[in-house]
Amino acid sequence: MNDLGVVFDVALLASTVRLVSPILLAALGGMITERAGIFNVSLEGLMLVGAFAAVVGTAWTDQPTIGVVAAAGAAIVVSLVFAFVVVDLRGDAIVAGLAINLFALGATTFLMRAIFGVQGGYYDPTMPGLPEITIPVVADIPILGPLLSGHTILVYVGIAAVVVLQVLLFHHKVGLRTRAVGEDPVAAGSVGVRVRRVSYGAVLGCGLMCGLAGAQLSLGLVTQFVEGMTAGRGFIALVAVMFGRAHPIGVFAASLFFGGAYAIALRLQGAGIPPQFALMLPYLATIGALVLIQWQRSRRRQARRALDESPPEVEAAA
Repeated sequence: MNDLGVVFDVALLASTVRLVSPILLAALGGMITERAGIFNVSLEGLMLVGAFAAVVGTAWTDQPTIGVVAAAGAAIVVSLVFAFVVVDLRGDAIVAGLAINLFALGATTFLMRAIFGVQGGYYDPTMPGLPEITIPVVADIPILGPLLSGHTILVYVGIAAVVVLQVLLFHHKVGLRTRAVGEDPVAAGSVGVRVRRVSYGAVLGCGLMCGLAGAQLSLGLVTQFVEGMTAGRGFIALVAVMFGRAHPIGVFAASLFFGGAYAIALRLQGAGIPPQFALMLPYLATIGALVLIQWQRSRRRQARRALDESPPEVEAAA
């Protein structure tokens, strides 16, 4: 317990930046579909498919770059199925998303046995992972050096994606059309917006981001694949979308919150806290965020109800 004093230090912040990247990438993908009016719960399954494809591509070619491309491609293919069911067949997005999650868990388990001949997990000590990028000069700066330097390329991609999506959603016609479809697809279609194309683009963009998240998970944080290794990160990313109100900056802040919970959980294990209790921390943070979201929604509903029930003279005076 005496080691608790060294839990909160610069290394913890650097670990948070590293651990937040899979959640951030997946959450940004979920934010895109949320802005297009599709509540996508398949983030978990898409991440898992991406993580598996990244390991397969890297194991076959010894090129992590090929693994990342394979992860993105596999997740996009699966998200294409989701888009077909939800957009073209008008299926329920939640049911379709849960089906994708179950499919991903079963398919990766089966394919790992069929391709690698193992079960439970695949690890090859000779398989390369994503290299860490050291930024000259910046790496030597105290405090900022560990935060900004020494991460994989996908960490920087996630941070850059926050800025890019902020510009696209609120300062570009692509974002305007996406938000219009999410608000009212009928009205958007009446003014010439191709609703189907926008919806498909949002879902495929989500697949791309979740594939990158899976690649970061299996090639950046570790260099292996384990059955169900996403361990609920896709659902945590979904909560980050809601907690951040589907806004790039808000999603980034919410992802940092959950990534920090993961980092603290790992450090607490090293400080002598039983791992069973330490590993509960990210999920307790998620439950707390959901409670806060529900409380905020309840307060807004009560405020609207009070406004609707107020006498006309009170509204006029207000």
